[in-house]
Amino acid sequence: MAELKYEIVETLGSLGENSRGWNKEVNLISWNDREPKYDIRDWAPDHSRMGKGVTLSADEMAALKDLLAEIDFDSFD
Repeated sequence: MAELKYEIVETLGSLGENSRGWNKEVNLISWNDREPKYDIRDWAPDHSRMGKGVTLSADEMAALKDLLAEIDFDSFD
C-alpha cells in the first residue's frame, strides 16, 4: 500500500474531543501534494494518526454551510 502524504495547510477549528483525547477538527489539507481541500476527521493530539473522515471541495463546503444554515437545531431538543 502506498504511503499517504498530507500537509495540514490551515487549522480552521476543533469540533470537540473524544474520550481518547483525539480532536474532531476542520482543516484545510493537501493530500498527496494536490490542491488543498476541506477536511473533517478525528486526529491524535500530535497529528501523527487520524481517523476516518470526509474531504470536501470548496463548492461542497459552501453547499454544506448553506444546508446547515437552513436547519433548525432547536427542534432537536
